[in-house]
Amino acid sequence: MESTPEDGAVVCVTSEGLAAIEDEEVLNKMLDNADTFEERRLIRAALRDLLKKKRDKREQERGSRQQDLRQALGKRSGGGGGGGGGRGGVAGTGRAAMKSTTNCPPDASTTAGGKAGPAQASSRGPPSTVPNAKNVKQMLLDWCRAKTEPYEGVNIRNFSSSWKDGIAFCALVHRFFPDAFEYSVLNPHKPGDNFQLAFSTAERLAGCPPLLDPDDLVRMEEPDWKCVYTYIQEFYRCLVEKGLVKTKKRA
Repeated sequence: MESTPEDGAVVCVTSEGLAAIEDEEVLNKMLDNADTFEERRLIRAALRDLLKKKRDKREQERGSRQQDLRQALGKRSGGGGGGGGGRGGVAGTGRAAMKSTTNCPPDASTTAGGKAGPAQASSRGPPSTVPNAKNVKQMLLDWCRAKTEPYEGVNIRNFSSSWKDGIAFCALVHRFFPDAFEYSVLNPHKPGDNFQLAFSTAERLAGCPPLLDPDDLVRMEEPDWKCVYTYIQEFYRCLVEKGLVKTKKRA
């Protein structure tokens, strides 16, 4: 099996050949162009291995930097209370600076009476045919699952609990903008940072408005599925407008 990325190079789609590729974007393009299930399976496995390798490397480097910092602070303070300050400084590093100002929007797939409006719900979902709102919702969920499948720590089953730590949002955005941030260093225990990173990146690179407020999402035990569904619809629409997602033309 062979695959040809956009740079014209022919790559043999085998476990050994894929393992030699260290460019995440190349693997993503190969996955988009894969023709058979076996090719997609091999490429997804290679993506998972590459992401894990990057994460392990970054964790090792971060641990080494933290150890060096604690030693330096310990020497500076004469072995006193400087170690605690060093830990505090490390823990506070990397917090997102930008804060979203909008609250969770009303459900775009419902009418004023609270009943589902198929025409509204389907207008921004993956266009193919225009079935009912329930089918459009499932199509969008399947699309999210397929795009984030190679990412470790992501298991999308619904539009609520599967998104509560922000990692799924980051994975979906990273799938289309792999150079925007380092996915392997994300911490599922910092959902606020993850939400902010995903929404700000989607706004900057895809033109997707920040319809959700990270602070509101953090306060919820689980995100409101209607809010998540509405945001993903908007993100999909922005990707289509930029030509990053191909859709079937309706007759």
